[in-house]
Amino acid sequence: MDWLQLFFLHPVSLYQGAAFPFALLFNYLCIMDSFSTWARYLFLLVGGGVLALAAMGPYALLIFTPALCAVALVSSLGPPEVHRLTFFFQMGWQTLCHLGLHYTEYYLQEPPPVRFYITLSSLMLLTQRITSLSLDICEGKVEAASGGIRNRSSLSEHLCEALPYFSYLLFFPALLGGSLCSFQRFRACVQRPSSSHPGISLWALTRRGLQILGLECLKGALRRAASAGAGLEDCQRLECIYTLWSSAGLFKLTYYSHWILDDSLLVAAGFASEAGQRSGEEGYVPDVDIWTLETTHRISEFARQWNRSTARWLRRLVFRPSRRWPVLQTFAFSAWWHGLHPGQVFGFLCWSVMVEADYLIHTFADACIRSRPLRLLYRALTWAHTQLIIAYVMLAVEGRSLSSLCLLCWSYNSIFPVVYCVLLLLLVKRKHKRN
Repeated sequence: MDWLQLFFLHPVSLYQGAAFPFALLFNYLCIMDSFSTWARYLFLLVGGGVLALAAMGPYALLIFTPALCAVALVSSLGPPEVHRLTFFFQMGWQTLCHLGLHYTEYYLQEPPPVRFYITLSSLMLLTQRITSLSLDICEGKVEAASGGIRNRSSLSEHLCEALPYFSYLLFFPALLGGSLCSFQRFRACVQRPSSSHPGISLWALTRRGLQILGLECLKGALRRAASAGAGLEDCQRLECIYTLWSSAGLFKLTYYSHWILDDSLLVAAGFASEAGQRSGEEGYVPDVDIWTLETTHRISEFARQWNRSTARWLRRLVFRPSRRWPVLQTFAFSAWWHGLHPGQVFGFLCWSVMVEADYLIHTFADACIRSRPLRLLYRALTWAHTQLIIAYVMLAVEGRSLSSLCLLCWSYNSIFPVVYCVLLLLLVKRKHKRN
């Protein structure tokens, strides 16, 4: 049962599993009439603090500091300037932490502590919540607390005003993973009366548990099959394709398992009801839709469905405000947000070019291919090419280092993105001629 050990002994999975009973306890207490709104905020905040200390140790200070500063900025600035200042402060803090990782990995040539990796992952999620909150205030979706705080003199009133913000930034079901929850939805879930609380859905939790079990079994089988193949450094043409596909498959299955586990924790705490999942944009959006990801023949669709709450956050934060090259700016910011490792920079920029090519290729094909058999053949070929390009990008991003990137770029697998690059140039040239 090595697959069972590999999953449940993973540090993040271990701490998420340890937080599961407390998520159920919080959901149960919310059903009770005696559990007040302020007690709910405190429960979530204290639980987040304890989980951060348990999972990150002394590195938890890297999470508490920006959360405290973000609440101070939100509470003292007006709506026009709150987003710009909180954004640059938070991204600056996160970049400094990532530079610490770069220094340890590339200069000192030492493996960083696992707790530091957990802290950086949690810090990236904290950046999502901070920028989402500041955008909501800037757009008028959330009333700014700055005016109210300036007019108060009591410290207790200041703390009561800031408690929902602290609780939102550090609440334990979403501290180590999970879909991005807006502040409006978080506050609505905490403040809803006990009579309208969705309760605990045992079927939803059981279904997710079975999904995780199936994915881990599949990952164990794929790992054994992949270990028999050659690596990228000494593989032939077909072996390189198999190595690319199997390695990326292991990464994807790992992501799927962890996303479903994170989703289960939010469901157990009452922040991800089934009704919310069916309500669309304003409701809860789970991060993973395995069927769509594994069957789509469009790279752009894969980009929108991969880690869906993060994709929507990037669309709101970068894509929509961008006036020129929005796709390139979005993927460039994603590389910055992930840490600017060489493989990440190359992988995300390559992904942006593939998305641009994908738009033109499918637009051209929709206008030219009429017969049903040709459409089916076209869909099958583009599905295979999409999966291989995504696998190429994933190995670049996950490899991170310059040596892994060079090994990937000099392999036969580079032919797949090169084909889309050539088609992009030809279609852009054709488009300019027609104009």
